[in-house]
Amino acid sequence: MRYFFFAARSLETIFGAPDMCKGKCKCWPCAARDKPPQDAATTPMWLAASEASSLSYEEVAQRLEVDVLKGLTWQEATQRRQFSGYNEFKVSVEDPPWKKYLEQFQNPLILLLLASAVVSGAMKQLDDAVSITIAIVIVVTVAFVQEYRSEKSLQELTKLVPPSCHCLREGTPDSFLARELVPGDIVILEIGDRVPADLRLFDAVDLLIDESSFTGETEPSRKNTDSVLRPNGAHSSNTNIAFMGTLVRSGNGKGIVVSTGTNSEFGSVFKMMLEEKAPKTPLQKSMDSLGAQLSMYSFAIIAVIMLIGWWQGKVLLEMFQIGVSLAVAAIPEGLPIVVTVTLALGVMRMAKRKAIVKKLPTVETLGCVNVICSDKTGTITRNEMTATVLVTSDGYIAELTGAGYNDHGQVLLHKCDDPEAARESVAKLLEVGAVANNAVIANEVLMGQPTEGALLAAAMKHGMYNVADRYVRLQEYPFSSEQKTMTVRCVPKYDPDKREVYFTKGAMERILPKCTAYSVNGTVQPITEQKRAEFVAEAHEIGRKGLRVIALAKGPALLTELVYMGIVGICDPPRPMVREAINMLSEAGVQVKMVTGDAVDTAVAIAQMIGLQTSQANVLSGEQLDAFSEPELDAAVPHATVFYRVSPKNKLSIVKALQRNGYIVGMTGDGVNDGVALKKADIGIAMGKNGTDVCKEAADMILVDDDFYTIIAAIEEGKSIFHNIRNFVGFQLSTSIAALALIALATLMDIPTPLNAMQILWINIIMDGPPAQSLGVEPVSEDIVKQKSRNTKEPMITRKLIVNVLLSATFIVAGTLWVFNREMSSEGITARDTTMTFTCFVFFDMWNALSYRSQTKGVFQIGLFSNTFFLVAVGLSVLGQLLVVYVPPLQSVFQTEALTAWDMAFLTALTSSVWVFSELKKLFERLLEKRCRGKKTPLEYV
Repeated sequence: MRYFFFAARSLETIFGAPDMCKGKCKCWPCAARDKPPQDAATTPMWLAASEASSLSYEEVAQRLEVDVLKGLTWQEATQRRQFSGYNEFKVSVEDPPWKKYLEQFQNPLILLLLASAVVSGAMKQLDDAVSITIAIVIVVTVAFVQEYRSEKSLQELTKLVPPSCHCLREGTPDSFLARELVPGDIVILEIGDRVPADLRLFDAVDLLIDESSFTGETEPSRKNTDSVLRPNGAHSSNTNIAFMGTLVRSGNGKGIVVSTGTNSEFGSVFKMMLEEKAPKTPLQKSMDSLGAQLSMYSFAIIAVIMLIGWWQGKVLLEMFQIGVSLAVAAIPEGLPIVVTVTLALGVMRMAKRKAIVKKLPTVETLGCVNVICSDKTGTITRNEMTATVLVTSDGYIAELTGAGYNDHGQVLLHKCDDPEAARESVAKLLEVGAVANNAVIANEVLMGQPTEGALLAAAMKHGMYNVADRYVRLQEYPFSSEQKTMTVRCVPKYDPDKREVYFTKGAMERILPKCTAYSVNGTVQPITEQKRAEFVAEAHEIGRKGLRVIALAKGPALLTELVYMGIVGICDPPRPMVREAINMLSEAGVQVKMVTGDAVDTAVAIAQMIGLQTSQANVLSGEQLDAFSEPELDAAVPHATVFYRVSPKNKLSIVKALQRNGYIVGMTGDGVNDGVALKKADIGIAMGKNGTDVCKEAADMILVDDDFYTIIAAIEEGKSIFHNIRNFVGFQLSTSIAALALIALATLMDIPTPLNAMQILWINIIMDGPPAQSLGVEPVSEDIVKQKSRNTKEPMITRKLIVNVLLSATFIVAGTLWVFNREMSSEGITARDTTMTFTCFVFFDMWNALSYRSQTKGVFQIGLFSNTFFLVAVGLSVLGQLLVVYVPPLQSVFQTEALTAWDMAFLTALTSSVWVFSELKKLFERLLEKRCRGKKTPLEYV
C-alpha cells in the first residue's frame, strides 16, 4: 500500500495537488511551485553545519519545516530531492574507453614517433613506417590496458561511506539507501552506524562518535544537543553535529539532516580537492624533455647532412632524403615500449607487495620523492586505542605488548621480586577496568568506546575473559564531561551476603580525591599525603609520554570508601616497522614529516616513538600556519617535522610550501581531511582498508594493507624503474649512433656501405628487440633504496650518459670499420666482407647491452645470472645471428656466407673490448668516488 500511495502522491506532484494552502505560505511545495525551475534549483534548502550548531534543534526543525516526532512524508522527500539532489558524490565522470585510449597519444615522444612514421611512409620507407607504427600501437595498448585494470582494482576498494541508514518517515522508522536522504529527514543513530549525512542532533544518549577520518582526532567526540555559542563569530567545536562518514562508537541518538552530498562538511573538502590539479610526474617531465631533445638532434642531423652534401656539390633533395632516413633511424622507437612495459611490470610487482597504482608514471615518482608528509591517525598509528603500560597501587609496573582489540600480547612485569603477588595485583587492577565497562569485543571487532576496548583487551592478555559476568550490575553512573568518571554499582553473583561494590574509572584528578586507601598485596592501607603525591607523580610521568592516563578504584561506598588500585596508560600505538621505515628513508635522504589533528602532547609523543625530531623549532601548529604569510610558510615548513592541530587547508599549504621550495612531495592519509593535500602532492598515498572513498579517489597509490613500510618497497621500485629506463636509453642511443655513424661516414666518404638493407633491418630488430627490452626488467638492486632520490631537474640524457654513449659508439664504429677495411680486398666487397662486418656489429651490440645492465656496478657485482630474461634474449639473438650466417636459405636473404670457428673466436674477442672497457671505467669511477668520499668535509655531507 505504501508504494501505491507513494506513486499516487508523485502523480499529484507532477500534475498538481489540490491548492490547500492557496500558495500564501512558505512550505516546500509552494516554494518549488512558485519559483521558476532555475531559481528553485539554486534555493539553499539546507543549512551549513556551522550555522545549524548555533541554533537550537527546534529552530533548525522550523527552518527545515519538519516535525521531529514524525519526520518527512515520502512526497516531501521526493520534492526536496529534486532541488537538493541525491546524497552522494559524483567522484569522477567515467570517460568512455575510446577516449582513454586516445589520451595515450598525448605523449610528446609518441607524437614524434607518429611524425617519423608519416615521413617514412611518404618517402616510401615502408619497413621503417610499419615498424614504428607497430611500436606505437603496442605502447598505447599496453598503457591503456594497465590503467584500465588499475581503475577496476580501485573500484573494488572504494565503497560509498554509508550504504544504508535508519530514518523516520511519516512517523514510522524505516531503512533505505543513504543516497535517498534529503535535508529535513530524521535519522536514527545506533552503535556501529556510519553517519549518513550532516545531522543536527536533538537526542543523544551517551553518544560518542569517532571523527578521526574527518578531524584526525584519535579520541571519539562526545555529543550533546545543546546549542554552541560562538562569541565574536569564533568557530568552536560542533558538539551537537554528527558529520557524514563518521562512526558511532557508543550510545545512540537522533538528528535532523541539515546538509547532504557536496553541501556537507565532507563535501566541502571534496569540492576543495576538485579545485586542485594533480601535477605531472617527474617521469612524464623527463620523457617530455627527452622527446624535445631527440627532436632537436634529429633536425640537427638533417641540417648537418644537407650542409655537407651542399659543400660536396651533391643534389640537396638526395641529401635531404638521406638525412631524414638517418634521423628516423636515430629515434629509438623501442623506448616507449620499454618505458611502458617497465612501468607495467613495476605496477604488477607493487600489487603483489600490497600497493595499487592508478596510473603507470606514478610508480616511478616515489623514486624522486625527498619529503613524505604522513598523516598520524590510521597511517603511522593503528587508529586503535591500546593499553601499553600499567602501574598498580603497590608499585608493580607492567608493560603490555601487542595491539588491536584481541588477546594477542603479553603482560610483562618489571622490577618484580614476587611474581605471584604482582600478577594478582595486576589482575585486581584490570578487573576494575573490565567491570566498569560497556564495550564488547567479538572476533577482534570492538563495539563500544576505544578506551574501554583497550581495557578489555588488556584483561584478555592477562587471561581474564568475561570478568564482568561475575557480577550483577545494579546501577551505572555514566561518564560526563563534568564528572570525568564512569562508575557501576554491582554485587558479586556468588556472594551470599550480596555486599555491594563500586567499580570506577576516570581522570586521575577526579578518582584519587575520592580514595581513602590503596591496595598493597591484597591488604588495604590508608593513603598518606606523601603516597598521594607519589601516585600523582606516576600519572604525570606516564602522561608525559603521550599516553592517556586512566585511574581505577573500587570500594563499598562511592564517595568515602574507595580503594585506589592503580593507573593504566593508553595510546594509539605506531604501526609495526614504522620506525625502521623512517630510519631507512632518512638514510636515503627522504625527510618524513608528521601531520595530525591531535594535540601537541600526543603528536610529540608519537613522533618521539617513531624517531622524529621534536624540538620546539621542529613543531608547528595549525594556528601558526594560518598566521604565516607565504614567504614565512616557505621558510618555516621545510624545517618542521611535526604539525599538530592542522586543518585540510593547513595540509594543502604545507604541500604547496614544500613544492615551492623544490621538493618532490609524497603525502599519505586515510581520512576526508587528507583528500585535498593527497591530490595536490606529487604522489598521494591512501590507505586501502580504512581510507575513505574521497581519499582513495584523490590518491595516486593505495596501500592495500595500510602498512607504512610498504612505501619502502614502492621507493625501491620507483628508483629501479628509472635506472632501468636510463640504462635502456643509453644502450639504444649508443647502438643508434654507431649505426648512423657507420652509414653516414660511408655515404659522406663515398665508400661502399659496409652493411646491406636486410642487415641494417636485422640490427634494428635486435636494437629494439628482446635484448633491449630485457634491460627494462633488471631486478631491483639491494642497496638502491639507500641511494639519494634523483634530482628531477636533471634530464634523462645527462652529461655522464652522453660520454658513455659516445665512448661505446666510438668502440663499435672503430672496431667495425677496422674489420671492414681488414676484410675488403681489391676485388671489391664480397659476401665474406659483409658477413664479418655484420657479425662484428651484432656481437658488439650484445657485449654493449651487457655493459649497460648497470651504470655504476660491474656485471659480476649485480650477478651475471640475476636477469634471466636478459640471458635468454641475448642467447636467442646470438642464435639468430648464427642462423643468418650458417643456414643456406637465410644466407641468400641476408647475403652472408659461413664463417670459420677461428673467425667467430676472433670476433668474440674483439667485440668484448667494449664491455671490458666499460667494466674498467666503472671500476675506476667507484674507486675514485670511494677515495673522494673519504675527503669530504662535514659541510659537504650536509
